[in-house]
Amino acid sequence: MALNRLFRLSSLLRSATGQILRKNIGISAAVWSQAKDLDPVQKLFLDKIRDYNAKSKASGGMVDAGAAYQKNVSEEVAKLQRLYGGGDLVKFPDFKFPDPKLDEVAK
Repeated sequence: MALNRLFRLSSLLRSATGQILRKNIGISAAVWSQAKDLDPVQKLFLDKIRDYNAKSKASGGMVDAGAAYQKNVSEEVAKLQRLYGGGDLVKFPDFKFPDPKLDEVAK
């Protein structure tokens, strides 16, 4: 009987210790990854993303889009307006669903 209780107690201690260790390792790994310096490839990647973000905000649209790109976009917009009857392609269309008129049937 005492041996059975001892095994149960050791099982509980083992599972609790395992959970605590997993939690502590997970937290310390997150702190360690934030604390260490980035390797050169990660730093270069983040610098490029930040540079692209700054250029995108400054230009208000596509970065390094030349005249050929703008011409292509305007041609595609004109083609879509011809195909779908014109209108504003940026605005979401307004749908109107009128209630159908139902005739009463005499019994």
